[in-house]
Amino acid sequence: MDVLIVEPLEPEVMQWLGERHAVRYAPELAREPRALRQALFNVRALVIPPSVALDAQVLHYAPVLRAVGRLSAGAENIDLDACGRAGVEVVRSATASAAAEAEFMIGALLAMLRRVPVVNAEGLLVGRELGGATIGLVGMVPAARSLAQLLMAFGSRVVGYDPSVHASDSVWARWRVEPLPLRELMEQSDGVCVQLGYFTRYQGLIGERFLPFCKPNQVLVSIAHSSLFDESSLAEVLATGRMAAAWFDSLEPGAMDPGRPLHDIDTLQITPRVASTTRESRIRSAWAVARRIDELLNASSTPTRPDFKSTAPDVPLDLPADESSG
Repeated sequence: MDVLIVEPLEPEVMQWLGERHAVRYAPELAREPRALRQALFNVRALVIPPSVALDAQVLHYAPVLRAVGRLSAGAENIDLDACGRAGVEVVRSATASAAAEAEFMIGALLAMLRRVPVVNAEGLLVGRELGGATIGLVGMVPAARSLAQLLMAFGSRVVGYDPSVHASDSVWARWRVEPLPLRELMEQSDGVCVQLGYFTRYQGLIGERFLPFCKPNQVLVSIAHSSLFDESSLAEVLATGRMAAAWFDSLEPGAMDPGRPLHDIDTLQITPRVASTTRESRIRSAWAVARRIDELLNASSTPTRPDFKSTAPDVPLDLPADESSG
């Protein structure tokens, strides 16, 4: 079998793959880990939903696997190191959801700035506008480029920070974002958008060194992995009102349970990972993943370990090389 598809795909994409390769569509395997492992023996490419993890143990059952595709959400439960050792390419589209994520963050900023009023000079509670506001972007991912363009149309000043992108990198000028250290970004921004890709070295990055210095009445929206934040520090700035409101598009399970710092914080809003999932973004992602899998399966020789690459987060599969830096 060439391709095992466990995540539902758009019919036209499924038909296109089926005309080129032997395809099995089995979404029920997402709920049957043992059956999934048993099905992998002769599979060369696999498309799995976010609910399905892929680690060294699963890869042991897939000796001829060359590619694993994911259409939506992150790759946190895909062991990239194990895939690298096995010569399995992780195929994701880093740009297909950029427009959807940017629109979501704009909507969240507008909602919070209007819904959580501040006291003006006359003592009145009033909402705020994006026009003239300073908005900080944490993470120079493809969505940040789309977001910066939208914010500039509103008349916002756009500043940014990314621990992996030097202030002299040309990406800042190309995307028209002013680079700042993270503390200065927090001090100056009326709103902050966090979309930084998660690595374990970034765990708790946005915590006591930065959050207590946020601009008074700041609002924050995050579509990133919630482990980037220190719960206690976030709860403190929200509970005291220094940060007016925060909107997370995903949060670690149990983070708001009784006994946890974020329990009963009523200025924190959570949505279930909807930022990147739109009809349009899923179609773009499905085509990008399907075409890359087709390329890999049609390659004349089996790739060796040095040829392995992960198409996210390092090099988006659907961006030209000169646009993928940062």
